[in-house]
Amino acid sequence: MSTNRHPLTGASSAPGAALGTAPDVTSHATSHETSSTASRAAFGWLGEQARLRADAGLVRTLRPRPADSDGLLDLAGNDYLGLTRHPEVVEGAAAAARRWGGGATGSRLVTGSTELHAELERELAGFCGFEAALVFSSGYAANLAAVTALAPHGTLIVSDAGNHASLIDGCRLARGTTQVVPHADPDAVRKTLDAHDGPAVLVSDSVFSVDGDMAPLVASAAACREFGAGLIVDDAHGLGVLGDGGRGAPHAAGLAGADDVVATLTLSKSLGSQGGAVLGPAGVIEHLVNAARTFIFDTGLAPAAAGAALAALRLLRREPERAARAREVAAELHRRLTAEGLSAVRPDAAVVSVRAPSAERAVQWAADCRAAGLAVGCFRPPSVPDGISRLRLTARADLTDAQIAGAVRVISRSAHR
Repeated sequence: MSTNRHPLTGASSAPGAALGTAPDVTSHATSHETSSTASRAAFGWLGEQARLRADAGLVRTLRPRPADSDGLLDLAGNDYLGLTRHPEVVEGAAAAARRWGGGATGSRLVTGSTELHAELERELAGFCGFEAALVFSSGYAANLAAVTALAPHGTLIVSDAGNHASLIDGCRLARGTTQVVPHADPDAVRKTLDAHDGPAVLVSDSVFSVDGDMAPLVASAAACREFGAGLIVDDAHGLGVLGDGGRGAPHAAGLAGADDVVATLTLSKSLGSQGGAVLGPAGVIEHLVNAARTFIFDTGLAPAAAGAALAALRLLRREPERAARAREVAAELHRRLTAEGLSAVRPDAAVVSVRAPSAERAVQWAADCRAAGLAVGCFRPPSVPDGISRLRLTARADLTDAQIAGAVRVISRSAHR
C-alpha cells in the first residue's frame, strides 16, 4: 500500500496513519443489513482515535469558565489590552444589540450589512492605514477569504512554516499551489519566488501565535517586490500592540496602504470582541465582496460584536499608551521568568512562550498553575509546528506590577514540582 505525503505538512496520508485521520474502511454491507450495524461501522474508527490521543497525552476537553474570575488571574486569553470588560466596550455591544437586534439576520450581501458594519470598516481601515476594509464573522473566516480569493489557479502561494492553522487551511482550499518555506526566512522566500514563473503571493503571520516572534516583514516585502508577488499578512497578534498607538505590524513596517499588501486581523484579541477583517486596496476588497466564499455565504458579524469592536477601537485611539504597556508587560514577564532559570522566548509583541520538557509535563504544569490561581495557555502537538510543548502567557496592558510578580512566582514554583 502506498503512502502519500501532504503537500503542506509532509504528514502521511495513508489510511489511519495519523491522529484525526479516518481509516479507509471498505464496507461490504448489503442493503439487508440493519441501520444500527451500518452506524457502528461508519464511526467505529473514532474509538481507536480516542485511544491513540489518550496514549499520547493529547486529549482536549472543554472547560466552561464562570462569568466572574473567581480569584483566577487570566494569562491564557488574548485580551491584550484588557478591554473585554471595559465599560465602554460592554456598552458598545449592548447599545448595538438594542438598536440592531441579536443577530445580523443574513449574509452581508442580503440583510447582514448594517450601517454599524460600514462604520467599523471605515474606522478600521483609517486607523491601520489601509484604503479599505471588509468585516467577517471571525478572523479564521477572514484568512480563508483572503488566501482563497487572492490565489486562484496558477498562483504560487509561499507559506511560512510557522503560520496559523487558518492560513494553512486557506492554502489547502485555494486553487493555487502552495510551497512551505522555513520559518521567518526571507532568503528562502526569494529563492522560491525565483523558481516560479507566474503570479505569486507570500502568506505570513505578522506575530506568530506560538512563540510570539515577529516576522521579518520589511525583508519579506522586499523579496516579494523583487518578483512582483503580493503579500498577505495576518496581523491578529499585532493589532493593538505593535505600531504607532497599536496600529499594527504592517503600519510599523511602513507597509500599510501599499497596493501590493493585504492585512487580515481579528477583533477578538486587542479589541476584546469577536470577528475578523481584511484590509487592503479598494480593488482587493471589492474582489472579496464578489469572490470570497466565507463572506458571500456566511451570516454577517453580530451587531453586538461590531459595536464592541468599534468602541474598543475608539478607546485605543484615545488611549494609545495601552499598546506600549502591553509590550512592557511582556518584556517584564520574560525578564523575570528567565531570571528564574526558565526557558522563555523573548517576545516581540504580547505573547510570552515558556518551554516545557514534554506534552505531559506541560499539561501538569498548567494544571498546577491553575490550582495556584493562575490560568495559562498550554500548547502541545499537534498545535505546535515544531513539536515542542509550551506554556503560553498573554501579557495584558491592565496587569499590575504585583500581578506580574505573583504570576512569575506561581509559574516558577509549579515548574519544579
